[in-house]
Amino acid sequence: MNPSNPRIDPRVVRSKAALRDALLQLMAERPFASISITDIVKLAKYNRGTFYANYAAKEDLLDDVLSELMKDLVQAFRAPYEHAPTLNLSELHANSVQIFEHIRNNAKLYSILSGNDVLPLLREKMFSTLKQIVKEEFVHDDPELDPELAVIFSIHALLGLIFHWIESGYARPASYMQDQLVKLVTRRPLAVKTVRPPRLGR
Repeated sequence: MNPSNPRIDPRVVRSKAALRDALLQLMAERPFASISITDIVKLAKYNRGTFYANYAAKEDLLDDVLSELMKDLVQAFRAPYEHAPTLNLSELHANSVQIFEHIRNNAKLYSILSGNDVLPLLREKMFSTLKQIVKEEFVHDDPELDPELAVIFSIHALLGLIFHWIESGYARPASYMQDQLVKLVTRRPLAVKTVRPPRLGR
């Protein structure tokens, strides 16, 4: 929501923000499944009436948190091609890729969500959001390539990198991750060396 919108009551904006912050603070300490609405409103210093004026259940509050995060994720994902009619992967520059910057800017939130029992929901939300964007905004013109499989492969690969980075505690800078992503996309090897495992015995 945009707080500058005159149709939005600032009190509603404040109460929803307080409820979201309270939920995330609690999720940093224990699983989402064990958190009650009473826990949330007590920490947020509001009453249950205020909660139910905005949300039907704690799952709706969580969905509000994820939806806001997905809006920022989509904006970051679109950055390399937002003002271009074609996304030429061979000319893709790391500084135009902003998705890891988005993750780093929201590192605390992603760490809380990925370290909680809502991790499967976060993964599914990210996957479905990016899949929809790619299907709607990208046109695959290789007749030998199944576009559905291409989308699924690409998004799972990207999410694999993202969650590996999160689980590592953001061990590398966002700029490094973005540079590596571009190299992986543009320099995908056609052949790799293999190493035979040692024999365990006769």
